[in-house]
Amino acid sequence: MENKEITVTSPLLPSLEDFIPMLKDIWDRKWLTNNGHYHKELEKALAEYLGVEYLSLFTNGTLPLITALQAMRVTGEVITTPYSFVATTHSIWWNGLKPVFVDVEEETGNINPEKIEAAITPHTTAIMPVHVYGTPCNMKRIQEIADIYGLKIIYDAAHAFGVKKDGVSVLKAGDMSTLSFHATKVYNTIEGGALICHDAATKKRIDYLKNFGFAGETTVVAPGINSKMDEIRAAYGLLNLKQVDSAIAKRKSIAEKYREALKDMPGIRFLHDIEGVRHNYAYFPIFIDEAIYGMSRDALYEKLKEYNIYGRRYFYPLISTFSAYKGLDSANPANLPVAHKLANQVLCLPMFANLNDADIDRIITVVANKG
Repeated sequence: MENKEITVTSPLLPSLEDFIPMLKDIWDRKWLTNNGHYHKELEKALAEYLGVEYLSLFTNGTLPLITALQAMRVTGEVITTPYSFVATTHSIWWNGLKPVFVDVEEETGNINPEKIEAAITPHTTAIMPVHVYGTPCNMKRIQEIADIYGLKIIYDAAHAFGVKKDGVSVLKAGDMSTLSFHATKVYNTIEGGALICHDAATKKRIDYLKNFGFAGETTVVAPGINSKMDEIRAAYGLLNLKQVDSAIAKRKSIAEKYREALKDMPGIRFLHDIEGVRHNYAYFPIFIDEAIYGMSRDALYEKLKEYNIYGRRYFYPLISTFSAYKGLDSANPANLPVAHKLANQVLCLPMFANLNDADIDRIITVVANKG
C-alpha cells in the first residue's frame, strides 16, 4: 500500500496565476488594510453568495464570537455545548461571562434543545449553539425557547459555510451567526472569519467594535478591538469563492464513497444527509463502538497513523473537561453523558476536495481491515 501522507484536511487554494495580478493591484493601490477595495468587494460577494444582508469580515473566526457577545451586550450566563472547538467557550470566558453546558443530540452532535430549559436561571441572557460539522441545529425549537425566556441566540456557524435548510441560509437564524475562514475550512481566506447580523444599525456597531471603537477620525464610541481583515486575505478570499461550489460537490462525492464503503461495517456509525438541507460536507466523522468494532477509537487513530493517514478526534476532549471549565457545576460528566460518549467515539476521516480515489481506498482499507 502506498505510504503517502494523508491529513484530515487540506486547504482550498486559488490559482497563483490569478492571485499575483491582485497582489500587484494591492501594491499599486498602497492600501493594505482598513476597509480597502478588496475587503469591500469580499463582504459584498459573501453576503450575496450566503444569502444574507449584513456581513462583517474579521481577521479570524474567534474574534466574531467575542464581538457578537459584546455587540449584543450579553451579561451573566450563556448556555452552550461542550461538544465544540474551544473557541466557542473561550469567547464567553473572555467576555467575563459564565458558560453553562448542556448535553447534545447523539444523532447530530448538536446542542439538545430539550436540555436547554432546565439550564436557564435568572442570570441566563443568551444561548450559543454550534452547527456541529455543518449540520444545522434544531433552530426552530431553540428560537421558541429563546422567545419564551427573552434570550439572545448567537450561532457558532464556523462549520456551516453555505449550508441551507429548506432553501434558506442557516445564517439567518437567531440574532447573529459567526463563520470561520481558517485554512482547514470548506471556504478559507487563510485565516479569517465573519459575523452576520440582521440590520444596518447592528452592523455599524460591529464595524466600530472591530476597529478599536472608532466612529470617525477622532471619535471612539466603544472599547473595541482590532480584528480587521487585510486586503491580501480579502483578495485571496474572492478567488476562493469562485471555486467553493466545485469543492463542495467534490466533498459530497467523497462522503458518498465513504458511506457506501462503511455502511455495513459493524461498530461504525456516521452522519447522514438531512432531507431539505444543503450540506457542505465540512467533515466526515465516524463513531466507533469498540465492543462491536473490535478496536477502540484511539487504537484505530494510531493504526491509521502507521499508514501515514492522519485523522482527527474532533471533538475530543470535551471543552467541559479542560482545567478552565471542569469546576463548573454544568461540567459534571453526569450531566453530559451523550457528549462524553461522542467525544470518546469520534474520529474524523480525511475530507478535502482534492482527496483522490486511491487515497480514499487506502483509508477505507485500513478502517475495514483494522490495519
